[in-house]
Amino acid sequence: MPTKRRRGLLIVLEGIDGSGKTTQARALLRRLRRRGRKAAFFREPTRGRWGREIKRLAVRADSLTPEEQLDLFVKDRRENVALNLKPALAAGKVVVLDRYYFSTIAYQGAKGLDTGRIRRINEAFAVRPDLVVILDVDAAAGLGRIAGRKTRDELFEREDYLVRVARIFRSFSGPRFVHIDGRGDQRAVGRAIWSRVEPLL
Repeated sequence: MPTKRRRGLLIVLEGIDGSGKTTQARALLRRLRRRGRKAAFFREPTRGRWGREIKRLAVRADSLTPEEQLDLFVKDRRENVALNLKPALAAGKVVVLDRYYFSTIAYQGAKGLDTGRIRRINEAFAVRPDLVVILDVDAAAGLGRIAGRKTRDELFEREDYLVRVARIFRSFSGPRFVHIDGRGDQRAVGRAIWSRVEPLL
């Protein structure tokens, strides 16, 4: 029996820390709702058990090995897919997701894990997105944007490391990927994203 096709759309926003993806994800959600679309917003790491554990440990640079990071992100993502993404998509919603498994490929890949293996592990269970928007900013600019945060993720927010992460993000290609310069005016970036989302609706 063929599997029933989901009715919703999954739009993922990706990029290094400080790329503006959370701001743009929330702006996209508001725009969808203003146009009468049923839409939902989720983010990874989630606020579930595993996501909270990731956030707790991320404040120390030496708290987790890359393999331990991968394990926690996969556990968190399995819950997100089962509890949030699949139900929302089955209900016909446009799901806006702030980070997905492409972040795991980029961030843990930049720490030496095999990117192909990370992708295979995730795509064995993860819902495939309809569109992946990657906001491109350089590492120094991204860190400059988040300099005022009260807490810093020492596990991830280092310039030399984010240079490698950004390089992996730039390597993603294919019909579902779009790379947008995240350095411009927020409204201009938002319009560029919308120009890619609107035809899918």
